[in-house]
Amino acid sequence: MGKPVKVRFYRLKNKLREKAVGLGNVNPEDVSFDEGMMLKAHEALQEMAEDYPDWVSTLIDNLAEEHRRCVDTPEYRKAHYEKINAIAHDMKGQGGTFGYQLITDFAEGLYNFTGPSAGMGDSHVEIIKAHIDAMRVVIKDRIEGDGGQIGTEIKKSLEAAISKYRR
Repeated sequence: MGKPVKVRFYRLKNKLREKAVGLGNVNPEDVSFDEGMMLKAHEALQEMAEDYPDWVSTLIDNLAEEHRRCVDTPEYRKAHYEKINAIAHDMKGQGGTFGYQLITDFAEGLYNFTGPSAGMGDSHVEIIKAHIDAMRVVIKDRIEGDGGQIGTEIKKSLEAAISKYRR
């Protein structure tokens, strides 16, 4: 067994009411949220979370296809990097929402790595592949949250791949 993981749960204050009141002529007593609607929204989010692994797998496949194109047509890498960057941008905002923080972390790393000043050499393309491979493991094994010890190991593997190809 691994080292126990500490989990903290933060209940943040909902400041939406304060913001609505702060916009102008709104009486705080007139602002309310329909609990039934909130429950429906929560249920819809839960349903989407159940479908997230299948949905994000399609995005990972799209990343892998763009990676293959980087390998096969190096003269068009800039265009492929732009597509990878756009997909990673979308993914980095979604993973944590649906309970897959590692997807957000890896997508953010990929997004930053494929930005406008990105290197376009073969070793850089291998680093892109390492990010995609890490995401595949997370989804295949349904590793939610930060993944605990397994998440740490995946991050270390990604960092090792990055170090290897940055040389």
